[in-house]
Amino acid sequence: MSDSQVLGLFPPGSVVDHGMLSVGGCRLDDIAAEFGTPVMVVAEDAVRQRARDYLAAFRSRWARADVAFASKAFPCTTIQRLASEEGLLLDVAGGGEIITALAAGADPARMLLHGNAKTDEELELAVAKGVGLIVVDNFDDIDRLERIVEPGHRQACLVRVVPGIEADTHAAVATGHAGSKFGLLPEDARVAIDRIRRSRVLRCDGVHTHVGSQLLDAEQLAAAVAPVAALGSFDVYDFGGGLGVRYTYADQPPEVDVYAQTMIDKARGLVPADARIIVEPGRSMTATAACTVYRVTTVKRGKVIHVAVDGGMGDNLEVSLYGQRFEATLVDRLGGGESVTVVGRHCESGDQLIDVVPLDNPAVGDLLAVPVTGAYCYTMSNQYNGARRIPVVFATGGDARLVVRRDTWADLLARDVELP
Repeated sequence: MSDSQVLGLFPPGSVVDHGMLSVGGCRLDDIAAEFGTPVMVVAEDAVRQRARDYLAAFRSRWARADVAFASKAFPCTTIQRLASEEGLLLDVAGGGEIITALAAGADPARMLLHGNAKTDEELELAVAKGVGLIVVDNFDDIDRLERIVEPGHRQACLVRVVPGIEADTHAAVATGHAGSKFGLLPEDARVAIDRIRRSRVLRCDGVHTHVGSQLLDAEQLAAAVAPVAALGSFDVYDFGGGLGVRYTYADQPPEVDVYAQTMIDKARGLVPADARIIVEPGRSMTATAACTVYRVTTVKRGKVIHVAVDGGMGDNLEVSLYGQRFEATLVDRLGGGESVTVVGRHCESGDQLIDVVPLDNPAVGDLLAVPVTGAYCYTMSNQYNGARRIPVVFATGGDARLVVRRDTWADLLARDVELP
């Protein structure tokens, strides 16, 4: 595997600097020395450029196009602030993401609240803080909102519709099929739309749909346009996110321009020309902008060569939950070498980061980098086996700054009420 092929999976602008992998102008060995390992490194400029690319791709093809960052992909306040600074809306799923978005300084009027099981507390928070759009997922959402929204006010809503599409992705991230827990089938969506239109405190601005996540075929995403457009004319049509990214050397996701062109081509003639179109990228906004750096703690040579690192499913659950394939390299010896299995430190056989990946003579103390960890890894980080959740470092122009600190040992006890 050549250096250029390996670098192709790391954040744009990554280079080899005097034999060492460098991200955002910062050598990964320097970052590891300053912040310890494991550590997630985010190339800030790559996230900003991705946001600009998304806006340009859609707004150049549709007059009233908006892009909302799906916060659940990376609900870090610094990421949410960055997305807001670049002109993106924020898709928030639940009260916690509202709180972090507000802490990031985001305008609540430019937020969309999602969730298939919203509580009274979350809806009260959204209404009190002035969240711009609440995506109604069920009739119970309407019941709750009609109790919560005070007379004389109108809460803008979108109705989430099940488009009836079987997505070519992992079952756990498929959301557009008839059996999905999300949204309403078209016949029920019509009832919900009518009910909201008759409400004294709610306003139906439009409809929402989502096919699934990590889709590598733009046509599958565009297939949701027709069933949603068939529900009538609205001011807003939100087609969700779901564009896949390149996790492995073999993956070939569509470029953002291709995705935008495919979606807009499908929308023309089906969606009113003066309507507002929203898309909600999450994974495809941040995944490729980050990598995670580990230190090798053990190399066990037998029937399988196990290379164990100081992290694992505590900082990357994508492998265990979704069977997602990742690649890896030693930071000072890119590509090539013997086939090994990279495993984590947790007491579980399922704590395997990468099965069969070539590493160049790995040894204890080596630094190993896994690219494309900028989506859902931070989101699902945990303290399994008392592990401390890892820090997030932003790198840009040769400067590295800490935006999320590593857990301390005290953090492991912070929520206990009774201590000896």
